[in-house]
Amino acid sequence: MSEIVQVTGRAMSLRGDDIDTDRIMPARFLRAITFEGLEQHVFEDDRKAAAHPFDDPRYHGASILIVNANFGCGSSREHAPQGLLRWGIQALIGESFAEIFFGNSAIIGLPCVTAAAQDVRKLQDLVEKHPQSSFHIDLVEGTCEADGVVYPVALSPRIRDAFITGAWDTTGMLLANYEEVGAAAAKLPYIRGF
Repeated sequence: MSEIVQVTGRAMSLRGDDIDTDRIMPARFLRAITFEGLEQHVFEDDRKAAAHPFDDPRYHGASILIVNANFGCGSSREHAPQGLLRWGIQALIGESFAEIFFGNSAIIGLPCVTAAAQDVRKLQDLVEKHPQSSFHIDLVEGTCEADGVVYPVALSPRIRDAFITGAWDTTGMLLANYEEVGAAAAKLPYIRGF
């Protein structure tokens, strides 16, 4: 199991409300059998149409994405958070997240914390002016520190506890308790004989 208590790194800003999963991961890339290589297609259509933060060399290596309201709305594509995670994004800070996007992110270990709209704008302004700034998100304390200023961030207690205990990693939990899983399976009448 893998506990996620803190995320530290540089950030990038992606402005705009209601950025949907169709933009994050265009539909033609949903046919993949695995999620391998999805990072190449994150915001592909947006990036072809105009200059985009994901192509800005100032943000190369950024691991925190700062977004606005209702990020990840639209289709229930698990490919969208998978692509972001594989790109190198380890956490998102936003005003709000679409419920399904939030859930799909949580189950792969990608925290999406919320902050007040004015704080999100301050963080976006900071990273756009000073892209080398370091950000430190502490899930236990519910804070994001950037350039010596601490901003409150929120995450539901249930999801926060899943991250800090490692319970978000259900596969890891099963593998860590493999003998118990086998013993429980052996007691099930419909499993015997296979």
